[in-house]
Amino acid sequence: MPLNEPLENGKYYHIYNRGINSDVIFKEKRNYEYFLKLYDNHIEPVAETFAWCLMKNHFHFLIRIKDTDEITTTKKIAPSQSFSNLFNAYSKSYNKSYNRHGPMFERPFKRKLILNEAYFQNLITYIHNNPVHHAICEHPINYPWSSYITCISEQKTKLKRKEVIAIFDDVENFKIVHQLKINDISDDFFLDYT
Repeated sequence: MPLNEPLENGKYYHIYNRGINSDVIFKEKRNYEYFLKLYDNHIEPVAETFAWCLMKNHFHFLIRIKDTDEITTTKKIAPSQSFSNLFNAYSKSYNKSYNRHGPMFERPFKRKLILNEAYFQNLITYIHNNPVHHAICEHPINYPWSSYITCISEQKTKLKRKEVIAIFDDVENFKIVHQLKINDISDDFFLDYT
């Protein structure tokens, strides 16, 4: 799928990107929190989120673009534009906070269409195990900036937790599959940075 192809209603995507030259895009806790707040403001009205992970220099989201009649924004804009608005708003704030200038993210942001349930399940484990893959922690439960903890908890969330757990049959199997796949991550299968 071409990297700048528009996001289509009703379809599932792996959305990912990184800082220009793999630069840091999240320096401290408040950066992660602010990005998630902006994500909620810009993306939640146009997409459902199934998994996410924010890393120091990149991020991953597994989303479904809502059908037109499900979109809750009063101003009808393309879902791709919602993501651009998120990245622009975050960049402006980050640049102001750190006396920085210029774009932060590679353009266009990356997207990969998800076509089957097996890939969908593997992508969830890939996203949650990203901090393990990058040697930040030994298990995804130890990393605060992903949806893993939300998936195994009962805390209130907009994350499509029930649907995620259903793909793994139950919470226990969700945990087992994530443990089994900790050392079984291949970026090449999930990413395309060409």
